[in-house]
Amino acid sequence: MKIRGTSLLYLGLIVFFSFCAGVFVLRAKAQSSQTDSHTVVYLHGRMYTNDPAHPWAEAMAIRDGKIRCVGKIDYVLLECGGNEPSAETVQLKGKFLMPGFNDAHVHLGGAGADMLSVRLNGVATIEELQKRVADAVTQHKEGEWITGSGWDHTLWADKKFPTKQELDAVAPKNPVFLTHVSGHVAVANTLALLHGEIKQDTPNPPGGMIERGADGAATGMLEEDSAMSLVSARIPDLKSEQRLRGIQMVLADAAKNGVTSVQDFSDWSDFLVYVQLKEEGKLTLRITEWLPFLLPTNELLNMRAQGGTTDPWLRTGALKAFTDGALGSRTAALLAPYADDPSTSGILTNDPDKLRAMAIERDKAGFQLNFHAIGDRANRVALDVFEAVAKANGPRDRRDRVEHAQVLAPEDLPRFAQLKVIASMQPSHETTDMRWAGARIGPDRSKGAYAWASLEKSGAHLAFGTDYPVESINPIRGLYACVTRELPDGGPAGGWQPQEKISLDDCIRAYTSGSAYAQFEEGKKGELKAGELADFIVLSSDLTKIPPQQFTKTTVLLTVVGGRTVYSQDGSSPH
Repeated sequence: MKIRGTSLLYLGLIVFFSFCAGVFVLRAKAQSSQTDSHTVVYLHGRMYTNDPAHPWAEAMAIRDGKIRCVGKIDYVLLECGGNEPSAETVQLKGKFLMPGFNDAHVHLGGAGADMLSVRLNGVATIEELQKRVADAVTQHKEGEWITGSGWDHTLWADKKFPTKQELDAVAPKNPVFLTHVSGHVAVANTLALLHGEIKQDTPNPPGGMIERGADGAATGMLEEDSAMSLVSARIPDLKSEQRLRGIQMVLADAAKNGVTSVQDFSDWSDFLVYVQLKEEGKLTLRITEWLPFLLPTNELLNMRAQGGTTDPWLRTGALKAFTDGALGSRTAALLAPYADDPSTSGILTNDPDKLRAMAIERDKAGFQLNFHAIGDRANRVALDVFEAVAKANGPRDRRDRVEHAQVLAPEDLPRFAQLKVIASMQPSHETTDMRWAGARIGPDRSKGAYAWASLEKSGAHLAFGTDYPVESINPIRGLYACVTRELPDGGPAGGWQPQEKISLDDCIRAYTSGSAYAQFEEGKKGELKAGELADFIVLSSDLTKIPPQQFTKTTVLLTVVGGRTVYSQDGSSPH
């Protein structure tokens, strides 16, 4: 836009004095409280707005926790409050600023519990797992439970599940329960199985399996929640102070990784901790909490009334149900047997007819539905249920979701767009799983695996997340996976099933405005636009200018939620 000469002079003086005043990049000047009404202006940044109509900006003014305006420096300073006497300025010095990430699928409560238990992510051998459990034994009294999570047998040379005997060898006097990285299987030692009253004649629970050896005795491996809960239900609950400490560690992890919003599935006890933190002004992350689909409808309505649906910081959202397990543990439900184990096609964790009837009832009560589905059979069940719901209850803006949508039959790909079902996916799963996914499902089914491009081309809405703590909450790992489909250290050349790559712009959109759409929050967050929430991050590198191989070296310098700095790499204390 054109500016008269006197205004240009005024603009020059403003910019000059803002530099001379020693206002420097990423300091606590930006740390206004949630209720502050003064304007803070971010200047001289390379701002990626995620708004296709106006993708780049130089400056942004925020006030009352929202973006007041964004655009050219002269516009922001002269016509949008940047020259107010009380306005504060932050010099970005060319740093890359973008909307904060909205993780469409996390488990904060589980991640918090993991922070306090034996960490098994990345253990390369059963011997290393045993050593970590043995170390934990020295810190526990005899008879106390030892829990842990994150082990991944596909990293081990023999790729075999652990056994109760291997745990008994290092923890004979403590019950031990260790959850797989997928969250869909676990191993228990002999004492833990005794606590769960799992005996030679204990039948498999519906939707689950107790793995047994040749002699019929339980090996220690429990598959899916109905079997795992036989033991996990006997583990004492975390004390309130432990739960709080774990969640605070998780919130710090999210802020450090530039995540400003999440869509979470945790226990109601965890939600009450979020409520406490919000009331104390210590919540640093916007949380939409999903509710358990299988609870009675009247109980779900009460939880929704108690938790609310409109607060921009903390509210309840969709109902979460499970249709199958996980691909790594061969519990994902497939239409045909596993390529590397023809004896199984996985597990359907809920009867489709019962699921359909319950879904119709809960949809009639106005709930959004989220179905975990990984295998192609499970995805078909989910889509069939959503189609039946729409026919039974009539048209409305439902935005029902399939969580993961990892393996899809070709004929089911277009149904997402046709049924207006959101594909809520986790790109980092593809990078992790490609080491063995092809072996599980074979070359033909692999063409429909993690099919981001095919879904997008069909017109489906994508929403991206991490499934934290199954994967790191770092979304930049997901961006790398999204545009390369390669392992973290590179390869295979060109990526695994490279036809399913999508552009960086589309990847970012799925992690921000796409996730916002999936929770009915479009136009409120996910873009740098006037009127949207002031949730944004500053990165050490401009992702649009570096090769994807350098993405994972990029760090978050600053995370701002509602105009409040919740993380700064230089150590400035968050407000």
